Amino acid sequence: MTTPHLNLIDGRWLPGDHLTENRNPSDLSDLIGHYAAGSAADVALAAEAAARAQPGWWAAGPQARADLLDRVATAIDARATEIGTMLAREEGKILPEAIAETRRAAQIFRFFAGEALRLPGEALPSVRPGVEATVTREPVGVVGLITPWNFPIAIPAWKIAPALAFGNAVVLKPAELVPGCAHLLATILHEAGCPPGVFNLVMGPGSVVGRAMVEAPQITALSFTGSVATGRAIARAGAERMVKLQLEMGGKNPMVVLDDADLPTAVAACLNGAFFSTGQRCTASSRLIVQAGIHDAFVAELARQMQALRVGPALDPASQIGPVVSAAQLAGNLDYVALAATEGCEVIGGARLNGPTEGFFQAPALFLGATNAMRVAREEIFGPCATVIKVDDFDAALAVANDSEFGLSAGICTASLKHATAFRRGAKAGMVMVNLPTAGVDYHVPFGGTKGSSHGAREQGRHAVEFYTTVKTAYSFAG
Repeated sequence: MTTPHLNLIDGRWLPGDHLTENRNPSDLSDLIGHYAAGSAADVALAAEAAARAQPGWWAAGPQARADLLDRVATAIDARATEIGTMLAREEGKILPEAIAETRRAAQIFRFFAGEALRLPGEALPSVRPGVEATVTREPVGVVGLITPWNFPIAIPAWKIAPALAFGNAVVLKPAELVPGCAHLLATILHEAGCPPGVFNLVMGPGSVVGRAMVEAPQITALSFTGSVATGRAIARAGAERMVKLQLEMGGKNPMVVLDDADLPTAVAACLNGAFFSTGQRCTASSRLIVQAGIHDAFVAELARQMQALRVGPALDPASQIGPVVSAAQLAGNLDYVALAATEGCEVIGGARLNGPTEGFFQAPALFLGATNAMRVAREEIFGPCATVIKVDDFDAALAVANDSEFGLSAGICTASLKHATAFRRGAKAGMVMVNLPTAGVDYHVPFGGTKGSSHGAREQGRHAVEFYTTVKTAYSFAG
């Protein structure tokens, strides 16, 4: 057995309840390592340690917090190839994407190093003579972070960095499928001098570790990214304790292609948005809403380029799409491919593929002739599958785009400023892209959606301060 990778609690590496295997979805014979799976008791230890450490971390001042985050950013950059290789091995993202995600994590830590020094506040004159009012921000306390498997270094970074920058202590539970990146990040934080208890890592299943985090009395705020069902369960449980919640839960993102779109631009945006990262992005373009005049030419070219994509092991330089993350996810994807045919779509691609190694490889798929009422057009698949819905005009396209329980990202490809502006204003989504893929965001601006996609304050950028701090108003009588 390889040396086990342990949980980090109160500055100490501690074993959990048992060990779990971490295997490569590109090559199931590749055992990445054994990782500790924590218990409810481990969560309690971590939460208690965080509660003890947090006041001192806040009192240390913004420069200490900025310096730590800057050291972490530098260390991530220096180890980008190592971390990116781990990411590719355990999640299946091709190596260039994995390294790019790792460098994005470094950028996020460096951004919030600056934000630690820019905690906003206000000084206002009172309506009462001789009285001054100040509005300041303070940390919420101990923050529980529950992160998904599809961005195993970037999403932990964009939760951990603002939490620490604004003076909170953290308990992190990464997705059970991808403990390796989280463990490397925990190691970097520890080696960078993060005080004991300020950052804690507890790996393990959501049914045990995640549930214990929701119930831990010391945890006063929870930030979660994952499935709709789990997010709603956390919302119900968190309401019982009046915990501050931030929930990112998915999407069924529309990409509208109008007759006046530049065909190469539209095809490139949809190919990227729907199929890159194996379609395993909450911002993926899963509904392609195409105006009738361009429909046939668009579908023919997109299908041609989609079928030419090289699916293979994540570390193979020739691969353009890596494997699906797990056997369960692959089975679910294949069920949707079969469902699309049952619902009346013409299905192009989507079959399970044999690779050079035993892994979870799947050809990308287009579902043609879909309607927005079909399950394949309404339910999040989270794989390399996209439905194509033909519409007559812009108004119909916008109506179909908005006819969803989700509202994370929406896009349009058009040469018309009028239609681009109308779509940007009319799309019921938290993010709107014009002549760009629906997936792909900057780290210094807000991330989040509407309707069933998101709940609570936005993530990333300066808006992250809304979730990770609370506001205090103070009055002073000057005499």
